[in-house]
Amino acid sequence: MKSVKDILYKVSVTAVKGGTGVLVAAVEFDSRKVQPNTMFVAQKGLVFDGHEFIDKAIKLGASAIVCEVLPSNLVESVTYIQVEDANLALAIIASNFYDNPSSKLKLIGVTGTNGKTTIASLLYTLFQKAGYKTGLLSTVKILVDTKLYEATHTTPNSVLINHYLNEMVKAGVDYCFMEVSSHGIHQKRTAGLQFVGGIFTNLTHDHLDYHKTFQEYRDVKKIFFDELPKSAFALVNADDKNGMVMLQNCKAKKYSYALKTIADFKAKILENQFSGLLLNINGNEVWTKLIGSFNAYNLLAVYGAAILLGLDNTESLTLLSELESVNGRFQHFISKEGITAVVDYAHTPDALKNVLETINNIRTGNEQIITVVGCGGNRDKAKRPVMGRIASQLSTQVIFTSDNPRNEDPQTILNEIEAGVEPQNFKKTISILDREQAIKTATKLAKAGDIILIAGKGHETYQEINGQRTHFDDYEKITQLL
Repeated sequence: MKSVKDILYKVSVTAVKGGTGVLVAAVEFDSRKVQPNTMFVAQKGLVFDGHEFIDKAIKLGASAIVCEVLPSNLVESVTYIQVEDANLALAIIASNFYDNPSSKLKLIGVTGTNGKTTIASLLYTLFQKAGYKTGLLSTVKILVDTKLYEATHTTPNSVLINHYLNEMVKAGVDYCFMEVSSHGIHQKRTAGLQFVGGIFTNLTHDHLDYHKTFQEYRDVKKIFFDELPKSAFALVNADDKNGMVMLQNCKAKKYSYALKTIADFKAKILENQFSGLLLNINGNEVWTKLIGSFNAYNLLAVYGAAILLGLDNTESLTLLSELESVNGRFQHFISKEGITAVVDYAHTPDALKNVLETINNIRTGNEQIITVVGCGGNRDKAKRPVMGRIASQLSTQVIFTSDNPRNEDPQTILNEIEAGVEPQNFKKTISILDREQAIKTATKLAKAGDIILIAGKGHETYQEINGQRTHFDDYEKITQLL
């Protein structure tokens, strides 16, 4: 239990109606979860306005209400706190409620379009292997040392972030590695957190359904680096032109990594095979189990962060060589018939291009590349024809299919993907709405030596159609079929 006064520390408050000595047992922004002595924060969301649920929250026992607009009728026994920005207020309130857990461990944020999950997950594993207790907040899962929790968003809401960070503090965690999404930054879910480091991967076409323009998407990412303290480090990909943009006005210590340009942490790919990558990193040769140039960038970011966080150079390189790919990120196997199957989360044009270019660079002869790919519904429509064009250009055969159509017509999505296919590539493409049938067809088309890429869903174990989620796991499915 904490007093309203303690919870409001550093919150920009416009007005208070009622006593600030009231004790609060929980903080909620979802009125359905309100219990007696809860502080309810009314946020204006994309679909619902929390102000409409203030009465419901009070009936369920809320003792304090945080809102941008005070209700016309105030209940005498309830404390009302008016703020200008409820999203920002919730983040700071959540941090205060849990005694600012981010200040009690080393929190490192990873942001960018592609590579966030891989880098955060590999750092978690590397520091575990180095003997530290570590935490992970990622798209795939949440780990408090070795205790696993299910993840539902790339960046959880402010209350959950601080709840898990508090659990990490109680478990004695030294380092936490966290994916930081553009949605999370824009909705101020990461406000009030104290980061000791930030990593920028790259910036490509994604989430323009939400941000509207690429510039806005970039500028939201930049906010994360603008807010890093002087004591933190900012590590950016210098081969991405937006890497240097992230460092403008950044107060943190600035570092870079690259394969092509001069950087603090530099790597060169010496060998690239299905068995792994041979890299030269800052003059040291290291063999790794990961595949592709995109993973060379990911590994370089991991190495740079490890050094900046104080690990020994030799130990960092040794541990780097022991790391394995993350679920759904270029996860592959070779069947008894000699067919290579690859499952990857590639759901953006750049990610799909990277994966297909990697496969093309690795193949040695006339092996077919058979790609199964779709696009999610209720998301950025502009990338659909681009995905169709890239898949048909870089594959021998493409099967367009459903991803997570959500509340959109799956056939409409396929039509929009097909619109990007150039005339010379029409013969390479077929469309099969049912994802299972599409994967099954790919296995029937494949012969010994061929490579099947199933892109878009990666680690996801469900398919969402008309608001209903049913079990569907690409890796499980292709394993059964081959």
